[in-house]
Amino acid sequence: MAPLLFEDTFEIVCVDPDGKKFDKVSRIEGRGNKFDAHILLDVNTDVYPIHKDKRYTIGLASTLDLDGTSDTGYYNQGGRESLADRYDYVMYGRLFKITENSSLKAEMYVSYGGLLMLLRVDPNTASKFDLDMRLFLLMKRTE
Repeated sequence: MAPLLFEDTFEIVCVDPDGKKFDKVSRIEGRGNKFDAHILLDVNTDVYPIHKDKRYTIGLASTLDLDGTSDTGYYNQGGRESLADRYDYVMYGRLFKITENSSLKAEMYVSYGGLLMLLRVDPNTASKFDLDMRLFLLMKRTE
């Protein structure tokens, strides 16, 4: 299996904390269980509805190939099993900013074609990521 660079189970504490801005997109806020992570994530709720107080597993990977082969940037329609088959919602984007703030957390900003993610994690976890890195976000409901 391709190693995930990051995976945690998040409890959704708020949906649209600043009010609803778009009809088909909601911004969710979640708190991680394993890594004391915090996430703000834009999700196309027309395709994948999100519910407050529910748990979702969110992972970040640089490739969907189960053998860890680097991503070529092209979608392979060959019908092979991929990491995406194990999740319900997948987005592909680019890490455009990494910062460390005074609260001993690193902040990583990723754009998924205009849908944004802010992930606050400890600096050791953030060290696995590089600026301008292409990332897949993988998400599934956890019960």
